[in-house]
Amino acid sequence: MSTSPTQDAFPSLAPPSQTSIDAPPSPRTHRVLRRLQSAHTLGSTYNQPSLISQQHRQSLQRTSPPRQKDAAPSTTSTHSRGRSNSDVTNLFPLNSSTAGRPPVANRRLMPAESMSLDRLIRDGPPDGDVVGSLESMRLKILDQGIKADGDGMSSLRIYVWLILLNAPVLDTDDYLSLIHRGASPAYGKIRNDTFRTLATDPLFRRRVSEASLIRLLNAVAWKLHDAKEARADLRNINRRIAEEDIQSSPERGPGSPSMRLRARALTLTTEGSDAGASEPGTYVQGMNVLAAPFLYAARSESEAFVAFYRFITVECPGYVRGAMDGVHKGLALVDKVLAIVDPKLSLYLIGKGMSAELYAFPSVLTLCACTPPLPEVLRLWDFLFAYGAHLNILCIVAQLLILRNSILSSPSPTKILRSFPPLQADTIKEVTLTLIKKIPDDVYAEIVSHAK
Repeated sequence: MSTSPTQDAFPSLAPPSQTSIDAPPSPRTHRVLRRLQSAHTLGSTYNQPSLISQQHRQSLQRTSPPRQKDAAPSTTSTHSRGRSNSDVTNLFPLNSSTAGRPPVANRRLMPAESMSLDRLIRDGPPDGDVVGSLESMRLKILDQGIKADGDGMSSLRIYVWLILLNAPVLDTDDYLSLIHRGASPAYGKIRNDTFRTLATDPLFRRRVSEASLIRLLNAVAWKLHDAKEARADLRNINRRIAEEDIQSSPERGPGSPSMRLRARALTLTTEGSDAGASEPGTYVQGMNVLAAPFLYAARSESEAFVAFYRFITVECPGYVRGAMDGVHKGLALVDKVLAIVDPKLSLYLIGKGMSAELYAFPSVLTLCACTPPLPEVLRLWDFLFAYGAHLNILCIVAQLLILRNSILSSPSPTKILRSFPPLQADTIKEVTLTLIKKIPDDVYAEIVSHAK
């Protein structure tokens, strides 16, 4: 059995039912403080790569296990709560190299499987079973979802995201120090975009201020700028060392050690010279929309900051490079996957001159966050963070298949695809799970690695 979610590890998704329960207590109560303490304890000993990173590595070298088709149905429930502005201490995430495995008939339930997701986060893994608990968490997210009210607000979601992304603990003072540095080199670009972020979404505009979004993006820009400067300093140090070695060496032959050092110095100084294409930029257009759901779901800006920064630098760095090469690879994969799963629809769109570059760019770049409603975006992101953000490519193809009849009957599909219809997260997940089984292993490996 694989140790991380693989192409064949996805069970079928059972349709959920909705039940409301009482609102949870304030984050200042003892219950939530215990949740934070237990979750911190869970992660403090297991500092391993995130689930998505593990899957990226394993997909390139794994042998596919037997495919599991059936899953046990279950139900989900929702709750409501007031928006909290408290700056709750960040959660140090639960880490594990566990895999998601589909439910198997007559399999003995592990202790974590009998616990609710809320209790699992609050109390921690039973009997110290971090591996089984993380596995159970991912299956609960797939089958039941995360409890939330009608606006998509959940006291639990941000902690689940931090765990799945393996985001580190961040001292709020560290975030404030980035804010107090003032305008970053990318500040002008950020201000040109923030006022447009989800401008037509009343839920987002009511709960997240533009000032908050500016602060987060500006802090991320400073962080990326500092990392870029550190890499440049390292290259300069290596170049000077190489030059000093060459000058102090009496040998000057073409095969001499000094000439080899000179060649190495030239390599070091030219690595990353095309930084716009090979290194993460400090800000690219679209990062504002990608950051929006983090701010909406988080209970403090510092939580949103550490989750968002972890996501763009570890899980999808190719999306925020100057050339956005990861996004363009993703668009090419949308066309490739559609041709595999529905050749007729693919040929029809190609015949109309409709490649994914023309209609899917925002959806790839923002993980469908550009398509309302926001509560459905959050539900879809729960799935993507649990099983890999790369599955967004299949989620986009799933939306095309849902629109299939409308597209094929339209003489001008451009009008239909100019803006995708409102997201239906559960339907998209169900279609995506059926597509996973149809993708050849080599194409699936491309999907997993395209954003790196």
